[in-house]
Amino acid sequence: MTAEQLISFARGAPSLDIVDIDGLKAAAGRAFDADPAGITGYGTSVGYPPLRKWIADKHGVGVDQVLVTNGSLQADAFLFAHLIRPGDAVVVERPTYDRTLLNLQQQGSEIHAVTIQPDGIDTEELGKLLETGVRPKLAHIIPNFQNPAGVTLALEKRQALLELAAEYDFTIFEDDPYADIRFRGEPLPSMLSLDERGSVVHASSFTKTVCPGVRVGYLVGPAALIADIAKEATNLYISPGMVAQAIVHQFCVSGDIDRSIRTVSTALGERAAALGSALREHIPDVRFTEPNGGYFLWIELPQNVRVDRLVPAATERGVTVVKGSDFLVEGGQHALRLAYSGVTVDQIDEGVRRLADAVRAVRD
Repeated sequence: MTAEQLISFARGAPSLDIVDIDGLKAAAGRAFDADPAGITGYGTSVGYPPLRKWIADKHGVGVDQVLVTNGSLQADAFLFAHLIRPGDAVVVERPTYDRTLLNLQQQGSEIHAVTIQPDGIDTEELGKLLETGVRPKLAHIIPNFQNPAGVTLALEKRQALLELAAEYDFTIFEDDPYADIRFRGEPLPSMLSLDERGSVVHASSFTKTVCPGVRVGYLVGPAALIADIAKEATNLYISPGMVAQAIVHQFCVSGDIDRSIRTVSTALGERAAALGSALREHIPDVRFTEPNGGYFLWIELPQNVRVDRLVPAATERGVTVVKGSDFLVEGGQHALRLAYSGVTVDQIDEGVRRLADAVRAVRD
């Protein structure tokens, strides 16, 4: 199977046709014209100051509450390293982002996975866990178009989480890189915006709205926490990449980001709909919740289909997918994550046909 024939549902990245190359090239020119000294020298560990202010204004917070990083995964790593010690209890969603699990395991965390429902984490299950005496340092939540499950956290559950955090004194880590990539329904307020107690640390990224290659993410949280993490960041790298952050700043202040969000959201809405239709047609006994935005759709296959056999069979047929077990501490042997962000509509039906053929081949 040649690279040209391969159809990948594995990678959560946009296809090149929906990246605003011309807008980015123009933003880069403006960045070097506007501030050549600022972007070619060392910066500060808090990030490129004009972009830091733009992010603060977007979220309605003080500039001292923002830290701009090399991608949101680095923001996650900074927060985990600062807050979590070996043996600390941490709540995650079940399933959750595979690199989150890896980072938390490397920190020596005691991980408690709480079931995800079609409207987000099961807050009743979390409440019962807390009643047993578990005292988490942090709860990692992906509220919008969750990776990998694709679901969105309901407003009443956002409020319930804030109440539980206040009662049991833990930090909610609102990991929210997909929020702007909505193609159905109305936006919900972030937990950061609803928080009155300083219980929430929010992370996001320009990876999904601009492009992955810029590697620009950020943390928003209490000023004292951000200051502490900024000191640790200084020791690590002096400053993040000023050139990329300045380009993103120009892309944002020009309004190009709004056009980019519309382009990406429209394209991904079409792709998600095509994927749902193809699954219903070619693998009718699969179960899934259609996402309202984001990059991913999570499917549950029948019990007689094991993904450790299905994934290599699919690869042989020229379609790549990710095992559900990668996103769980245990379980997921009958689930897959399908990313529709990097495939065009005309590839989706053929990709699902190949996947259906692989399913037939490995059924017990």
